[in-house]
Amino acid sequence: MSLQVELKVEQSQKLVMTPELQQAIGLLQLSALELKGFVQEEMINNPLLELNEKVDGPEESAENEVDASLAEPPVDEKEKAAADSSFEWEEYLREEEPYQRSWNYQKSGSDFAAVEYFVSSETNLQDHLLFQLRTSNIDSRKKLLGEYIIDSLDENGYFRGEVADHTSFLDVTEDEFIKALELVQSFEPPGIAARDLQECLLLQLKQRDDVSCAVETIIKEHLPELAEGRYRCIAKKMGISRSELQGAVDYICALNPKPGACYGSGQEAKYIVPDIVVENVEGDYIITINDNIPHLTINPLYRSLLRKNGEDEIRGYIKKRLGSALWLIRSIEQRRITLHNVTQQILDIQRPFLEKGIHFLKPLTLREVADQVGMHESTISRVTANKYMQTPRGIYPLKFFFCGGLSGQKGEDKHSVMSIKTYLKDIIEEEDNTAPYSDRELEEIFKNQGIDVSRRTITKYRKELKIPASYKRRRL
Repeated sequence: MSLQVELKVEQSQKLVMTPELQQAIGLLQLSALELKGFVQEEMINNPLLELNEKVDGPEESAENEVDASLAEPPVDEKEKAAADSSFEWEEYLREEEPYQRSWNYQKSGSDFAAVEYFVSSETNLQDHLLFQLRTSNIDSRKKLLGEYIIDSLDENGYFRGEVADHTSFLDVTEDEFIKALELVQSFEPPGIAARDLQECLLLQLKQRDDVSCAVETIIKEHLPELAEGRYRCIAKKMGISRSELQGAVDYICALNPKPGACYGSGQEAKYIVPDIVVENVEGDYIITINDNIPHLTINPLYRSLLRKNGEDEIRGYIKKRLGSALWLIRSIEQRRITLHNVTQQILDIQRPFLEKGIHFLKPLTLREVADQVGMHESTISRVTANKYMQTPRGIYPLKFFFCGGLSGQKGEDKHSVMSIKTYLKDIIEEEDNTAPYSDRELEEIFKNQGIDVSRRTITKYRKELKIPASYKRRRL
């Protein structure tokens, strides 16, 4: 076998990912807030981009807007207006942003500042406990230990770690550390700084007057059995009736197992800004793209420099930036059109959900929408990523409308996984607590409704919904 080296000329077609194409693809998967930040950054990097205060009608495309802006601007009139000494600068400054107005209040010597200019912060668990600690009449050493204990709490309000490890690290006695821990445990909310669930529940019982002996005994001796739902075994060991045991169980369930979870983390609350708004207008669903992107155009000064004869280096720079600006404007408009078409196709398929509710949500895949709009699945995946839709039934991520489904008994009707989970939750909420449905009985109920779902699938969906098994849902 001989090896030969040859030169061959072949002609083939392949997709070249130019930087402009990569930018257009990247814009598809950006949310409205991310796209707005990207445009603002591009305006800083590209001097040819500027905001267009006078926005044309929606019937004109972005390319027509750019072409119309290539007319020679009235530079002389602008310069004349800027040189006019009668311009009301004081009135202009008074119309600036609120933070500039607050600065003007302070500079003018006024003692009044509007309350809207101050931002309030949420009080977290540590701040709430530190306030109680600093108002306590204790010595400085015990206060330092209390601050250490408060800083060691997790998000649920539990004190983690062994006491011996903490005392060895702080070089303090165990008795001194336990006293500081008990001080923090006496603070609000009840059950804070507990080392386990049992101690958390017992701390809450100390601040109540209506605690029965059965409740305290169950928490101290039968808490693992209670978690497993072995009510008959607990009643037999304690020698109490089932009704008395059920009352004690209800009392324990009313306690808070996570006392620190009711307080925020102190971070700024995050809000969802829908990228798409769908409104029902006389039976028709109208789509509005809520991108809130500034209307971009080309700076007239650089357009005039491009028409004049100048240095080749300057003209080359302006041409390069002009091409980048035009591509960005077209990419934003193409993103808006693509997002509108994909949303329209989703609404056409999921219209029963918008009109009747979650039980009528249809199974949908990316391929189905891609075939209808004439795009690739990867493009639909980028369009629906990190985006939310505001509908008459609430705000949902676009990925919510894409879910798998199960066929009916005859293979004709399909039911989405989300609708099956909702139906399962409704059935369990309406069941008899004294005789809850088992997974096998739930399978028969679904089959009677024409939904072919196995017991294993029902168990899987029940666990995903965090619904306990039937023996744990049973009431005595």
